[in-house]
Amino acid sequence: TIHRITDWFGLEGTLRSSSSNPLLRESEWPQGFGQLTKPGLISWIKFPYYFYCFHFIFNSLPFYLQFYIQSTDYDRTIMSAQSYLSGLFPPTSSQIWNPELLWQPIPVHILQKSTDRRLNFPLPDCPRFDELQNETQASSELQSRMQPYMVRQRKQNLRRKEKPHDFVFLSHQGIHNFTLPVWATKDVINKMEKLAELSLLSLFGLYKTEEKSRLQGGVLVNIILNSIRQAANSSKQRKMEVYSAHDTTVGALQIALNIFNGKLPPYAACQFFELYQESSGQYSIEMHYRNDSSKAPYLLTLPGCTSSCPLEKFAELVSPVITENWPKECGKKDKMKGTATALYFLHKTWRQKLDHWRRNNYQDI
Repeated sequence: TIHRITDWFGLEGTLRSSSSNPLLRESEWPQGFGQLTKPGLISWIKFPYYFYCFHFIFNSLPFYLQFYIQSTDYDRTIMSAQSYLSGLFPPTSSQIWNPELLWQPIPVHILQKSTDRRLNFPLPDCPRFDELQNETQASSELQSRMQPYMVRQRKQNLRRKEKPHDFVFLSHQGIHNFTLPVWATKDVINKMEKLAELSLLSLFGLYKTEEKSRLQGGVLVNIILNSIRQAANSSKQRKMEVYSAHDTTVGALQIALNIFNGKLPPYAACQFFELYQESSGQYSIEMHYRNDSSKAPYLLTLPGCTSSCPLEKFAELVSPVITENWPKECGKKDKMKGTATALYFLHKTWRQKLDHWRRNNYQDI
């Protein structure tokens, strides 16, 4: 399962430096910028109630052999993972170590920002993806969709775009019952939401989507597929894997699978992949998406397959977005090759010097 972290507050650097709005000051927010809020913490603790119907998959073995959770290296994603675990695995019987505290520590594995190549999207250090972003900005596909959100500034013959992070800021103000600016009418906020949705879509799709997916969301598709295959082809004890990440993680993954609904993943959104063994012995995959806490997760269908998709058919359909050589397709130079060449040159140089020294010594003898 892929989780988007829940309610938090964070601002872009350009907004943080502004002093015209007191709400842009970090002191106005109890947890500070970029942190998990109390409503977010509560929603994560309640979230596992959906999973109780899956508790039958766990047996008497220690949970760490059956369950694995990984998070990006951000306070809010780590805290979301911890809150989720406290609701999913409350201690029972011999697990209770403090009767006044029905909680037990469960390890959350962290992917360091500098080495994260699976959850923190968009994946950095990919020159070709940067080129695709520039091409997307100039593409007719994006320009035509951006047209309704371009406005002329007064007294200046200039055009500007509403900024996606403006919508994030306003939505946080509304959620936490702060007074919105007078210009933030319902119509303006709706337009800004549409622009934020377009921003996410254009980041991973809209233009040359398949190539973008090979460099971004397809990387995570491949990781998930390999994990599912391993579960189907071995007797490993692990029953569930969970990733605590971001809205861009969910967006990149869904766009790569062509199941994106065009909406921003809400707080605590979750993409499920469930593996089933049919009576015939064959394996199938079902996908569910939870984006509304008041409703059961929606069953999704991979284009070209049924909702219960045979594993090998699933693998065949997603193969176009999976790369075998990510650095090469990103256009990165082969650093190891350069290192090997340099080492060979050094070896050759010192070998020549050694041979020269030996010849001179032999001549002296």
